[in-house]
Amino acid sequence: MVANTSSMDLSLTETQEMLRSTIRSLVSQEFPTQTLLDMDSKKNPFTTASWNKLTSSGWTSLLIPEIYGGEGGSLTDSAILFQELGRGPVPGPHFSSSVLGTLILLEIGSEDQKAQLLPELAAGKEIIGLAHTESEYDHEIVGMAASETHDCYILNGTKLFVQDVLGTTQLIITALLQPNKLGLFLVNSSTYGLEIQELDGWSTGVSNVHLNHVKIPKSSLLGTETSNGWVELFAAVERALPVLCAYQIGSCEAVFDMTVKYANKRHQFGVPIGKFQRVQDHIISQINYLDAATLSTYEALWKLDEGKETAKSSVHLAKALTSEAHYQICNASHEVHAGLGIMREYGLTLHTKLSRTLYHYFGDPKYHKTQLIRSLNL
Repeated sequence: MVANTSSMDLSLTETQEMLRSTIRSLVSQEFPTQTLLDMDSKKNPFTTASWNKLTSSGWTSLLIPEIYGGEGGSLTDSAILFQELGRGPVPGPHFSSSVLGTLILLEIGSEDQKAQLLPELAAGKEIIGLAHTESEYDHEIVGMAASETHDCYILNGTKLFVQDVLGTTQLIITALLQPNKLGLFLVNSSTYGLEIQELDGWSTGVSNVHLNHVKIPKSSLLGTETSNGWVELFAAVERALPVLCAYQIGSCEAVFDMTVKYANKRHQFGVPIGKFQRVQDHIISQINYLDAATLSTYEALWKLDEGKETAKSSVHLAKALTSEAHYQICNASHEVHAGLGIMREYGLTLHTKLSRTLYHYFGDPKYHKTQLIRSLNL
């Protein structure tokens, strides 16, 4: 086997630059601050109109291979899209369905399951989400077990803090087939016995999902009974996380732009407050966090696209740095904006709430730093 020795190139191609420009224009025109505030004021920020604006351009099918009706794009292509969506931030099941759900299906789905569902995802007719975390809020622990009968599986239990569930048509629900064997089940969101509990105070339409004696056919099990769901789930998550990081980076960029603009516009003692050293300290801190997040994320994306063996450690580094950057950049912006920053109509709190919502999603910075150390055998 010949090692891949290509040098790292994080520059965008001409096609990718055009993609970025097109998406940025759409976000600025179709999702102004007031529209985003209106969407955020609802427990379910998903709207068919906003979803159709993305599906009509083929952007929700970027990661789906062409043989299933998708664009066959790279993870970097998808990250460019999500970085621009993050500048809104545009809510909706874009990541849960078009990235994470799609990658899970590509990892574990049988050929029949892929052929049946991926074209529907590519067309935007089906929207899927992942219901995984439970009371421990630890994505490495699942307590829910699938009870098997002669013709179906039965699910009982609760999944907590499920992202984007209110916009989905199908949910991938994790449950144990055996003590150390995980099954991934595709369940219709309107199945009898499945109840969605909407939660306030979060971005991305976070909800709890309660399952009360939910009966599903055996064909709902993704892959086969010999599949190891843990392996496929984490393989998909590893590939999806840098795209999520790109979404957070877009939010960081928007917050940074708001901060610099305000520091130049707001005057005190006859000069812009951006002249004051303490304000400059906050802005410099934002730049440092943003640079670290951006470079680590696009390095991870490049390694994944190129099939590099060291991609896993880069993914953990990117998620650790980006979640912390998102959190701290919003904090610094509030320091500069002071009282104005907490006024909902200004729009900064949309990003702040998002930074808190995604901080722990599939592991907080502490978790990913621990995984980084393990992946490097330190």
